Formats: sequence, C-alpha cells, structure tokens
Amino acid sequence: MRAGFPDFRLGNVLATSFTGTLSERHGNAVERIPTPQRLVDWLAVNGLAVDSCTPAELDLARELRESIHVVATAAAIRAALPASAVQVINDRSVQGRAAAILTAEGQRLWRLGSASRVEDALSVIAADAISVISGERDGKLALCASPTCQAAFFDTSQSRTRRWCDMNTCGNRQKKARFNAARRRDPGAAE
Repeated sequence: MRAGFPDFRLGNVLATSFTGTLSERHGNAVERIPTPQRLVDWLAVNGLAVDSCTPAELDLARELRESIHVVATAAAIRAALPASAVQVINDRSVQGRAAAILTAEGQRLWRLGSASRVEDALSVIAADAISVISGERDGKLALCASPTCQAAFFDTSQSRTRRWCDMNTCGNRQKKARFNAARRRDPGAAE
C-alpha cells in the first residue's frame, strides 16, 4: 500500500468492490483512487494489471464507478435503473478487449489486451456489474445499513440478510456505536 493513501476495501465481487473506492458517500467521503497511479494499484490488486493510467482514464473509471453505484443502488431498492448510468456501463463493457481464461486450478482470470489498457480493465468491471445487476449470479444487491455509507453490496450469505457492506468496517463501527450508546445510558452495564 502506498503511504498517505487510505487502504483499499476489497470484497468478493469486483463491481461492488470498485464502487467501494469511494466510501462514506453520505458522511466524510473517502476517495481511495485519487490519482491515476492509485487506480493502477487497485486494478493490480484485483488481478487486472495495466501498464499505466492517464488522468482522462481515471475520469472514465470514476464515471463507471459512479454509474455502477447508481444502478446497483436502484436495483437494490427495486427502482427504475437510470438510463444514462446503464449506458455508461454498457459502453465500458464493449469498449475493452479482455478475455476470460481458465487456470489449471479451475479459476477464472482475465487476460487484458496486449497493451494492458485501462479500458480493457474497465470492461471487465462493467461486465461484472452487468452480471450482478441482471441477476445472473446467486445473491442479491443490498445497501449498507450504515447511515454514512449506504454502499451497494452483493449479499451472498445463505439467508440474504446481511446488513453491512463490510463487517470489519461499517458493521464493526455500528456495533461499537451501539455499545458506547448503551454504556452511556447505563454506565454499570458494561462492567
């Protein structure tokens, strides 16, 4: 991790992890890809290594991130999907040259175009968003219960009742807040 930048919040679903590069959207927003190099770093951590990134490509990535967030949020609350955001996702999906490959261990990886362009990586993220939002994958979109986060996440728990985008961050913060509030109401209860 590069010094001076917030850690990445990584998850099991590429598209919703990508939207997590901007967290605390309803509080003090935390931008986790503030520079082109941080986008390169995030893509590498997620198996989508690219050679470089320009400021214009970072803008494309952020536009895709926000479009996925808006569409996933709408899908989670069963609202109409915003046409302009759907168009951005579709455009990014078809603009890249990436291919799924199968490893000897039975895992799927992505091979980007020969030049390893940011557009190729964005097409993989967009395709993942399409598979999640369209219902192709087993799980459901939900919104984080944290009032400052409210990130869309993909719930693959057996009961499909997960409340937090990440138990180690939002969930833990909310549990701690409830604990502290209970302690303030009844100081002797925590002993």
